[in-house]
Amino acid sequence: MAHELERVHEFYHDDVVAEFPQSGERIRGKHNIYELRAHYPAKVTFKILRVLGEENLWITELAITYNDGRPINAVGIMELRDGKIAHETHYYTDPFEPPEWRSQWVERIQ
Repeated sequence: MAHELERVHEFYHDDVVAEFPQSGERIRGKHNIYELRAHYPAKVTFKILRVLGEENLWITELAITYNDGRPINAVGIMELRDGKIAHETHYYTDPFEPPEWRSQWVERIQ
């Protein structure tokens, strides 16, 4: 686990900024991001659903599953500088049941 964490952080600039708008948090610096993740109190798994982008802007859609087994939908926006992540923003949302009134026009995603 520690080895994987170190490998992931090779892709960050030392002065990277990560933001979590929903919680109003900003993390400055690769060291602080690493330490936050190294001390995270829950086991987390990620399923990447889609990656889009080019050059210096990349967007990742993913499902994150925590200890309770319930997936959370997330979007990560990464801005690169010199081939490394310089800024990233993460948005998270809980799944919800769709309203019945629109069922005739939609199909369920599994």
